Amino acid sequence: MDKAIYVAMTGAKANMLAQASNANNLANVNTTGFRADIDRFISEPVYGPGHPSRVYSEGETIGYNSSNGTLQQTGRGLDVGIANAGWFAVQTEGGEEAYTRRGDLRIQTDGLLVNGAGQLVLGDGGPISIPPNEELIIGSDGTITIKPLGGGGAEQAIIDRIRLVSDEGIDMEKGKDGLFRAKSGEALPPDGNIQVFAGMLESSNVNAIESMVKMIEFSRSYEAQVGFFREVEKMDSASARLLGTN
Repeated sequence: MDKAIYVAMTGAKANMLAQASNANNLANVNTTGFRADIDRFISEPVYGPGHPSRVYSEGETIGYNSSNGTLQQTGRGLDVGIANAGWFAVQTEGGEEAYTRRGDLRIQTDGLLVNGAGQLVLGDGGPISIPPNEELIIGSDGTITIKPLGGGGAEQAIIDRIRLVSDEGIDMEKGKDGLFRAKSGEALPPDGNIQVFAGMLESSNVNAIESMVKMIEFSRSYEAQVGFFREVEKMDSASARLLGTN
């Protein structure tokens, strides 16, 4: 009986973990540039003394959905959508470089440019700082141009260029912080061919209907695993009665 209980217990645990991952995807259905996690179930033998007659179920995240979301018009100058295989370079809390598709930018009171998650957006020389200005324009190549405050006329100044990189031919991985990095651990070089679109944002690539269906499936599977515990308990009780019969 312990074998049956063990299999059911690990199956229930795997369903719980998969449900948590799916719930996180669903919670981010409206998060700009979000890439959905992909999970799977596997069965593995339990090795130890003797023959590995027991197995356990395990759920694991094996990657992310690499398809792009839809570019949606917002009309806001600091909203920036990115094309094809491009990424925005940002600075993590630990000072490292990482990558995101999130382009809902804003300027902090100290002038630093950040995205909607509060991550510093990187330019050619590090975090981008925006001086006071009358107008700010982000070009298709990521160049940031401003009309200086009180400059008058048509005077414009190039402040910096958003660091844009490509993942073409690069194995990327998603961290627990939701940011992406090259599996090699190396910083990706700037790519001058990446284009951005001001006044647009990329939607999440989470399919809400599919995630809702998965939530129901995981819930039913979990209930089935827990229900199996009760069936094993009944069989155990029946076996005890038979063995106790004279």
